[in-house]
Amino acid sequence: MGSTALGGAAPARAGLAQKNGALGSSFKPSSSFMLKTSPKVGCSSRRVRASIASSPQKQYSPKTSTVKSGEEVRIAVLGASGYTGAEIVRLLANHPQFRITVMTADRKAGQQFGSVFPHLITQDLPNLVAVKDADFSKVDAVFCCLPHGTTQEIIRDLPQQLKIVDLSADFRLRDINEYAEWYGHAHRAPELQEEAVYGLTEVLRDEIRNARLVANPGCYPTSIQLPLVPLIKAKLIKLSNIIIDAKSGVTGAGRGAKEANLYTEIAEGIHAYGIKGHRHVPEVEQGLSDAAESKVTISFTPNLICMKRGMQSTMFVEMAPGVTVSDLYEHLKSTYEGEEFVKLLNGSNVPHTRHVVGSNYCFMNVFEDRIPGRAIIISVIDNLVKGASGQAVQNLNLMMGLPENTGLQYQPLFP
Repeated sequence: MGSTALGGAAPARAGLAQKNGALGSSFKPSSSFMLKTSPKVGCSSRRVRASIASSPQKQYSPKTSTVKSGEEVRIAVLGASGYTGAEIVRLLANHPQFRITVMTADRKAGQQFGSVFPHLITQDLPNLVAVKDADFSKVDAVFCCLPHGTTQEIIRDLPQQLKIVDLSADFRLRDINEYAEWYGHAHRAPELQEEAVYGLTEVLRDEIRNARLVANPGCYPTSIQLPLVPLIKAKLIKLSNIIIDAKSGVTGAGRGAKEANLYTEIAEGIHAYGIKGHRHVPEVEQGLSDAAESKVTISFTPNLICMKRGMQSTMFVEMAPGVTVSDLYEHLKSTYEGEEFVKLLNGSNVPHTRHVVGSNYCFMNVFEDRIPGRAIIISVIDNLVKGASGQAVQNLNLMMGLPENTGLQYQPLFP
């Protein structure tokens, strides 16, 4: 999910121990976070900055395959003036080994980041520059948060030694002809598409670990594939009649000014869009088809909700003969019991978006439908974290040989 994350309609197609209601909790609070303050109390230049207590003293070398303890990885954030870019900055404030050295935003070039996002003014960050003026000689890895359709040529021209996580949709679809059909233009870096690895972390972590370029999944596809992929692989649900009703907060549409996103256009209501042609459909179908080893087609309706953050996907599925809702539940339990960020709720607890805000968690549960043989699955995430920047950090941690949860142990913000 990049700065135009919800994707919208495609153009005319030319052609754990049980704890707190969740299973599999393995969260261990970090003891290394502290506030650094200047010893000169009262000095006008005094800075209070949230950071990690022990800063890395050594520089990571790209000649090695993994980052060693205490080594610093220099990060570039491209498209830092969008919501996903700002969320990367927020998350990295608590990362012990990633340090931001380059930030780009063409329309905000020359400005301080804190003037664009005042809530992050406490962070010691470089000024924003245009992409063409960025110096990548002191960069080890890149988070690319640019809009869809603008990323391919930029990533193609980056130094080859850089590790890259792209949050746009530009490298998610393996078939470049399918990309052209859904996004309205030919793929501009087909040679890189062959190299790109799809970054659904809990499903493809072995491939991500060895990748140089990772295509971070979209928000809707993340919330849908995490519950459905294991069930399809286990042949517990039928591949036909998969119906998905999904709802997203407005940040999913990006930060750009759009008439459809004005307060008076979205307040006090729900807004369905992209009903026949949402761009996340081929991404979801690609992942589900991989799991099934045959073509899967879904019925998908996305909706915009008047809230800032959050995403809920409600999936209606038909179970395979002889399979019960309990079988679905037990399989998801065994699949995700050891996972830190994917939680199957206990019993009849219903996942709610307000319980994952600001975190990298995905909460889910399975319910029996009134129609015999069918089940309802509900999955919730924060569209800007697990649906975008949080999963991006999780992926780069893997690529750098670091624990996946590094810098991501933020608990949900409630109320």
